[in-house]
Amino acid sequence: MHRIIKLYLGLLLLFVLSGCWSSKTIQHMDYATAIGLDYKDGFYITYIQVLSFSQVAKTETMEIGKSIPVWVGKGQGKTVSEALSSLYRTSQLRVYWGHVRAIVFSDAFARNKQALQQAYDSINRYREIRYNILVYGTKEPLPKILTQQSILNLSPLDTILDSPQDSYEQQSEIAPQYAFRVISEINEPMRATYLPTLATTDESWTENEKKKSMFLNDGAYIMQNKEFKGWFSLDDLIGSKWMEKRTKRFLINVPAGDNPHIAISLNNPRYRIKPYIDKNEVKFNIDVRIKGNVEEMTENYSISKLEAEAAAVVRSQILHTYRKGLPNQTDILNLLGVFYRNQPREWQRLNKMNKIVLKEDTLNKISVKITLIHTGKYKARI
Repeated sequence: MHRIIKLYLGLLLLFVLSGCWSSKTIQHMDYATAIGLDYKDGFYITYIQVLSFSQVAKTETMEIGKSIPVWVGKGQGKTVSEALSSLYRTSQLRVYWGHVRAIVFSDAFARNKQALQQAYDSINRYREIRYNILVYGTKEPLPKILTQQSILNLSPLDTILDSPQDSYEQQSEIAPQYAFRVISEINEPMRATYLPTLATTDESWTENEKKKSMFLNDGAYIMQNKEFKGWFSLDDLIGSKWMEKRTKRFLINVPAGDNPHIAISLNNPRYRIKPYIDKNEVKFNIDVRIKGNVEEMTENYSISKLEAEAAAVVRSQILHTYRKGLPNQTDILNLLGVFYRNQPREWQRLNKMNKIVLKEDTLNKISVKITLIHTGKYKARI
């Protein structure tokens, strides 16, 4: 009798268990991989890039070189959340946000403080979206950015929009920016926060003599003390890479100018910012140390002369970038942030006196030490 009762109880439990009734098969979901945010005429306009994972997954039957279709949805609303939610009306399938890898702000959106605050709150509040997503700005139409293909017609996930690290390690110009760094930096007083900007060009690559459009970083938006400071080109920011610990490699010409004789790759810079007070004004000395390799040399130079001339090039680039921020008091090199963290009492005192101002002589001295490790198969003179 007891066995029969146990059997009935077991069957009853099987019926009341919920199981996986609410689960979805992976092919029956829209996987958002990138978000574009725009602002126009009082409305937030959102775009989402959707890819079919069956076409971007690396399998044995994957056909390399076959163009992968990119779907882009567009929504609109009075808030960022409303604009994103409006996409549900026409998506046909459930939209899954856990695979978002990048967010791109339009020029109008990046310049709008209220829009940025709304995006910050809406996106970071939503539980499916992670903190390690990449953040960009752009001056180009967002649909164009979100439908950009990769080289060899690989997945859009294999572009610098979603995977910038490989390119950055070979040519370190502007470091990739992640959402968690933006959240940290934008709330730190005196800290300059970079938003790398994406553009496209069809002047570099061709397929069967047909021009192919590709991504490139053309500069960055900079925000400081939660205020938009402006857009700066790659040339404006040419010295910032030497004040970035994530810089891996960058090639410089020596001497700088129209007739260089040597190409040197410089790797893994290390720097130190030293603030000090002079007559109730803050001043800075910068010490930079970099190792490098000779990549090309058409005239024979001694090692000591190579190192000295390479150091002069780096020094001039740092000074050039510092001066680009002076007209609107943009601390591109993050000098004041170091002063704020290291000497908070002095910062408070000078701030009350309105003495924290960037001037031509605020950056007092730039010391650069270049050490050449390799000169290639050919040897330079000692």
